[in-house]
Amino acid sequence: MKQLLEFLGVILLIQGAMGLTHELTGWLRGWGAVQHLPFADGYELYLSIALVVLAFAVFAAAESRKSG
Repeated sequence: MKQLLEFLGVILLIQGAMGLTHELTGWLRGWGAVQHLPFADGYELYLSIALVVLAFAVFAAAESRKSG
C-alpha cells in the first residue's frame, strides 16, 4: 500500500508541475492532464497548485504507513 501511495504521489506531483510549467511559461503544451479537462477552463493554475499540495499530502500519508 505504501508503494501505491508513493506512486500516486509521484503522478500527482508530475501532473501538477507540468500544469504549473505550462501556465507560467507556456511550455509543455498538451502534456499535462489539467489542460485537457473542459470543466477546469480558467482554473488550470489553481488546479495545478492543488495537485502539488495533494501530492505532498499523499507522500505524508505514505510515510505514516508501515512498509509491509
